[in-house]
Amino acid sequence: MNNSYFNRKFVIQGIFIAIALVIVARLFYIQVIDDKYLLSANNNVMRKKIIYPARGVILDRNGKVLVQNEPVYDIMVTPREVKDLDTLLLCDLLGIDTIDFNLRMKKAKAHSPYRASQFMKQVSSTVYAKFQEHLYKFRGFYPLNRTVRSYPDSIAAQFLGYIQEVNDRDIEKSNGFYRPGDYIGASGVERAYEDLLRGKRGVQNQMVDALNRPQGSFMEGKYDTLAVTGDGLVSSLDKDLQILAEKLMKNKLGSVVAIEPSTGEILSFVSSPSYNPNMMVGRELGNNYMKLLNDETKPMFIRPIQASYPPGSVFKVVAALTAQQAGVINDQTVFYCPGGYRYGGGRAIMRCTHVDGATGLVKSIKMSCNTYYGYVYAKMIDSRGMSGPKAYDLWKESLGKFGLGHKLGIDLPGEKPGLVPTSDFYTKRYGSGNWRSSFNISLSIGQGELGITPLQMANIMAIVANRGFYYRPHLIKGIGEKQIIKEEFTEKIFAGVDAKYYEPVIEGMSQAVNQGGTGAASRIAGIEMCGKTGTVQNPHGENHAVFFAFAPRENPKIAIAVFVENAGYGGTWAAPIASMMVEKYLKDTISLPKYIQDRIYNGNLLPKPKVKKEETIKKDSTKNTKTKVETVRTAAVNPKKRQETGTLVHHSQIRRNHE
Repeated sequence: MNNSYFNRKFVIQGIFIAIALVIVARLFYIQVIDDKYLLSANNNVMRKKIIYPARGVILDRNGKVLVQNEPVYDIMVTPREVKDLDTLLLCDLLGIDTIDFNLRMKKAKAHSPYRASQFMKQVSSTVYAKFQEHLYKFRGFYPLNRTVRSYPDSIAAQFLGYIQEVNDRDIEKSNGFYRPGDYIGASGVERAYEDLLRGKRGVQNQMVDALNRPQGSFMEGKYDTLAVTGDGLVSSLDKDLQILAEKLMKNKLGSVVAIEPSTGEILSFVSSPSYNPNMMVGRELGNNYMKLLNDETKPMFIRPIQASYPPGSVFKVVAALTAQQAGVINDQTVFYCPGGYRYGGGRAIMRCTHVDGATGLVKSIKMSCNTYYGYVYAKMIDSRGMSGPKAYDLWKESLGKFGLGHKLGIDLPGEKPGLVPTSDFYTKRYGSGNWRSSFNISLSIGQGELGITPLQMANIMAIVANRGFYYRPHLIKGIGEKQIIKEEFTEKIFAGVDAKYYEPVIEGMSQAVNQGGTGAASRIAGIEMCGKTGTVQNPHGENHAVFFAFAPRENPKIAIAVFVENAGYGGTWAAPIASMMVEKYLKDTISLPKYIQDRIYNGNLLPKPKVKKEETIKKDSTKNTKTKVETVRTAAVNPKKRQETGTLVHHSQIRRNHE
């Protein structure tokens, strides 16, 4: 009897112990090993809400807003919490259909059924206001406050850049700083100053009830962290000058860069054609990006720092300065111009646009004499008691001190160095090192293989204005509340030519504008502007128009380079644009005759849209059929006439090929 009692007692105890162990094991599994119940419980009680900081605003040099922020909302969803959803109402409020809804929910579930993910991004304030009224009906959904960029004046798109959602590479490179759904500067200043503009995320721990309604902060905000707004930037840009420059360059291909010589601060930075930067904001960013990318005029191409052109006659300023420093000419050196420079034993000629006769240094700049600079280049390469390649290397080195052939270090990504070929390039081309100036004489007048960016052109003018030095051109003059200036933008860089050699060149530039020279049409009453026109030969179409200048002559306030592609003469298009900008900046007025202003404002120099290949074939086919019919008719009437017509076509083709 007793044994039976004790046996039952141990059996019952064993059962209870076994049950207890099973319960403990299950609790251990639920609470420690499997986290889905913990996540679900936490999400039903507490929500960790990311607080995204506003990016730093960007102002112009006078404190006017260039870029600001406006609120938008990301709609987040935790799929497991979604119950009794009125799908049609939600779709109606957010402006989507049920197919789109199902795709979004599928994506959210794939991310995680238990964790919140983005259901719809960048919902406008107007749409969100209606959605918010019904938010309590949509269990599992909640908003996340964000900001997007806004551009009040829709200017300076290539300078400012745009932001976009981070990709996997951005996240990997950031060492965990960025997370999916974050935004990052993709181009322009937004990219160059991303680390300062982005700010720092915050976290808010929020209590919610079973209906997804906020019930206050967890532990009274004890574990919350504040978002820190990004640093603001003060750009060097003058907003009014930028607006004017963009209007003047409308319907034209080219660049305008204006610099304050005494600081290197860029006053105007125009790449034309441009685009409205507001196109790169919101849910249409991807579509708009592809439209711009496929645009034949390349609005995404940042011409001031990425386009490289032969500088043409404006290069004569650099040639005159470096030749004086080398001791091969001085301000009294005279060469005779009979209308061209003969080279190669007199068998070839580099023509001048006019016969200048006896020409000194000042006159050579004023009248832009090609002949003079043919002689100057010959002296630099042929008359220094050394081989052509070695003399060329010295010539190239002197150009490098003016910032040519290498990056200037502007605070924008994507800057190109331009091109000054090496001596090895020509040695390889000509098969030996015995070449002399006649082999690449076109370099003497800024043609040939030479390539200079518009930024480098403007910087040359800043050097001349300063009589021999420059500060690295930059677009941001102050960072944060303390208006910090980067150290590299305060360095004074010597251009390798002594100050005394600048005066005759500056005198020639002054006469070019103010005393009947090539830039006379751009003269400004009451301001001594010193400038140089240029007409750059273009084998693919009309010549390019160039003008660069600085003003006033003493204590210069602005240096400018204007480059208009396929526009013809520099004095006709580029010089008036520069003149209007300089006068606007210095006197806040424009006195150029109205008919010239109207011509510039209304001029359309954009290339005609390319005809699609299919359309071209169709047109040619129709044209050829028509021509054949007319030829047959002509031959039937007059065989001799047919022969003459054929001859005319032949000569026409020869002439066209020659041109």
